[in-house]
Amino acid sequence: MSVLYGVIRRFLCHAASCCPANYTEKLSASPLIHVDNYYWNRCGNFSKTCEDYMKKIECFYQCSPDAEHWMHPNSSAAIQGVPLCQSFCDGWFEACRSDLVCVRNILTDWRIDEDGNHCRNECIPYDQMYMNSTDLCQSVAGGSFVVSASPCHCLDMTPTDQKVIKYILKHKHSEESEEEEEACKSRLQPAPGKKKPDQEEDD
Repeated sequence: MSVLYGVIRRFLCHAASCCPANYTEKLSASPLIHVDNYYWNRCGNFSKTCEDYMKKIECFYQCSPDAEHWMHPNSSAAIQGVPLCQSFCDGWFEACRSDLVCVRNILTDWRIDEDGNHCRNECIPYDQMYMNSTDLCQSVAGGSFVVSASPCHCLDMTPTDQKVIKYILKHKHSEESEEEEEACKSRLQPAPGKKKPDQEEDD
């Protein structure tokens, strides 16, 4: 078992993953060429940072037991309205900005045959396919994901999501509470050594 495989298990497909080990091991390859009959390099290999974001989305969509909370009402094989953090979408867009892509919706826009998925259109940079980070997150997989304005009501594809999901479900039909804000406190705190806006004004 490779070291990279262990890294993928810990940071991309979390411990609660429902994916079989052989699928996760295939996904750990970098650059990732294909997983089974789905090809990731139809417009060339992704940059490493872009590939990492794509793998996080793939792991959630294909493997996460948490995805069941956002099952599509008309399809048990699809999800709908999973709230992503704006910061995650911003990072994803910046990571993939210059990478090439030929489909806007990775679920429906491919031409599929016995040899896998194929482009219908020419390859263009992400920042030409998508207007901005919000457009990327809300278009790349149809209606699977939405961007949430609340840092307490969103996923960033890290292990902290487990804590946040509990509060999203608990306070699904209510406004944010102090308890909920505490659950995502680490997301709200500034980076080490960085002052809060109100502190900067007091200087």
